[in-house]
Amino acid sequence: MALDPTFVGRTYPPTDPYEVGREKIREFAEAIGDTNPAYVDTEAAKALGHPDVIAPPTFVFAITFKAAGQVVEDPQLGLDYNRVVHGDQKFAYTRPVRSGDRLTVTSTIEAIKSMAGNDIIDIRGEVHDEAGEHVVTAFTKLVARAVTEEG
Repeated sequence: MALDPTFVGRTYPPTDPYEVGREKIREFAEAIGDTNPAYVDTEAAKALGHPDVIAPPTFVFAITFKAAGQVVEDPQLGLDYNRVVHGDQKFAYTRPVRSGDRLTVTSTIEAIKSMAGNDIIDIRGEVHDEAGEHVVTAFTKLVARAVTEEG
């Protein structure tokens, strides 16, 4: 069953704040194999004009994808998550994520369309710091695969 296009524009409440820690940044940088010293060394980050270590650009995916869960789990929307694959991800930064940031995410459904029986939903996640300043916008595309005879 196709998703209801009247959900386009629906915005969900902001998430609880997520506190970004140096250790989480270091662990993430190690996990992705990025050796940029600004991710692990406060002095290296300060030399680049940052007040503390910064996170790799994809670090924010963990909190924006979790926030998109509000959309995915909305029973009124009726998205069958068992059929969902991650279609695309993009980020538009105002500034890097920094250690010590307390970030909230507000998710909005940007678009819903059906193609070849697949439902495609675009979710925009606006990430703000504790002062309400914009940090990054995440654009997530999810595809709910069509129901086939095999299941």
